[in-house]
Amino acid sequence: MAGFGFDADAIRAHGQNGDMYVVIQVVLTEKFLGSGSGVSSLTNLQRTINDQAAKGYRLHTISTTSSGTKGFMGGDKIQATMVFERVI
Repeated sequence: MAGFGFDADAIRAHGQNGDMYVVIQVVLTEKFLGSGSGVSSLTNLQRTINDQAAKGYRLHTISTTSSGTKGFMGGDKIQATMVFERVI
């Protein structure tokens, strides 16, 4: 069974402290062969959401898109883009 693992850390849009909205993009790589687990991806996504919640933001919107492939037997990349809204 294919699993997902982080290809890179979360990428945050540049902005100012105290912004009303924060945009964070997470890139996941599906591992076609070898070890990998969907659980690790869920844990990493959960950590990103909880980190923002601790800063006073709540998840407003999340979307995913396929962002390419690593080629034959290399797995696909998926981008999760999350918009967080400051809780007032």
